[in-house]
This record gives sequence, C-alpha cells and structure tokens, in this order.
Amino acid sequence: MTQYLISFDEAAMTLPEGELLEVAKAAHAVEQEARDAGVWVFGGGLKDHGEASVVGTDGSVSDGPKGDGTGHLGGLAVVDVASRDDAVKWAARIARACRCPQQVREFMPDPTA
Repeated sequence: MTQYLISFDEAAMTLPEGELLEVAKAAHAVEQEARDAGVWVFGGGLKDHGEASVVGTDGSVSDGPKGDGTGHLGGLAVVDVASRDDAVKWAARIARACRCPQQVREFMPDPTA
C-alpha cells in the first residue's frame, strides 16, 4: 500500500452563498466511505491562508503568506491505497463532493523505514 495526498487549492473552492454546509456533508460522506474501505489516513479543510504563521529557519515567526489565495492549500486527504489509479478514483469522489479539482501526489518512501 502507498499513501497519497489528495488536495485542493484554496482559490479553487468557490461556492455560491449558503452551499458550504451541503458540500461539507458530501465531503464527510466520502470520508466515511474511505474509512469504511480502510484507506482513510487523515484529512480536513484548512483555515484561510491569512491566518497561517511562517516560521523561518532561524525560528522567527511572522504572519502568514499574503496574496489572493492562489497556490495556498485549502484542504487535504491522505489515503493509503494499492495504486495511483485507486488514489485518482478517491480524488474524483472528493472532487465531486467538494465541487473543485483535486491534486493527487504520492508520498515519497522513507528510506530509513
């Protein structure tokens, strides 16, 4: 089994007023299906990137990245599946539920494990 990150850009999720609850219910339903299938590892939505903290290599802390939201992670799921095709199938289900495209990336194996 291999773990994959399924994620979306914060700017990709643009919903009409009042539809967030419906999308959240659909996303939670897919999460439950993934749990039931035994492939769910972890996941969730992220608060606005403006609330992030950036920690420098020297330990300094500053307010989060600025900008229009492009290129900022909006939410993620980690699944542990047999193949990339399986990860893509879960990403398609998440995309339908969240109403936005999803990116699929394989975690690199840890050579020390």
